[in-house]
Amino acid sequence: MTETVQRARESELVLSEFVPFRLSVLSNTVSEGIAAQYRERFGLTIPQWRVIAVLGQSPDLAAKAIAARTAMDKVAVSRAVAGLLEAGRIERRVSPADGRSSRLSLTEAGRAIYDEVAVIARSYEAELLSVLSGKEREVLNRMLDRLAKQASPSGLW
Repeated sequence: MTETVQRARESELVLSEFVPFRLSVLSNTVSEGIAAQYRERFGLTIPQWRVIAVLGQSPDLAAKAIAARTAMDKVAVSRAVAGLLEAGRIERRVSPADGRSSRLSLTEAGRAIYDEVAVIARSYEAELLSVLSGKEREVLNRMLDRLAKQASPSGLW
């Protein structure tokens, strides 16, 4: 094999073996699997569910903080927030600290949706992970933590 052929093979991008591509496809597939259930039942988009999920865990956040926690861009978060505000699923309050920024929280309707979708999501996760042993799940979680830290050294994780 010539050096040119060797370099060409080394630079070839085989998507079925390229971890970033595989993680992206898996993430999209898993998100869509859960989304089909909450989209049909509650009319939520994936970004809207992510906003609800974050506020369900950490109420009283600014949209910027939600964007950081979900790794979604600000425009997607803004659109999701607008739709959720209009539907009465979240509420916005002016921050008492500075009077300029606003904080978002779930309404009672939003909390009820969070509670129902969380059960659906946990069930979906259990089914997805059922092909792994307990030990494999532990290893997977450790590996995901390490990859997340490597991909985001600034500290999202």
